Amino acid sequence: MCEHIEDFHRTVLMLGALALYAELPGADDDFIDTIGPSLAASLPEPPPGMFPPGYDPIGGTDYPGGS
Repeated sequence: MCEHIEDFHRTVLMLGALALYAELPGADDDFIDTIGPSLAASLPEPPPGMFPPGYDPIGGTDYPGGS
């Protein structure tokens, strides 16, 4: 797998793990507030084929496949 795709998937997994951690009782809100935006900012461009052809995340539908 291409390093770019691996970076994307790894970052998405870390964001998911952080979201799960945030729901745990006693989760450290300062940690979440610090790490969440940093992970999101480090998220690379999605790999080709992630979204359907012509999908526009800015001016398109709210989600892929939506109307």
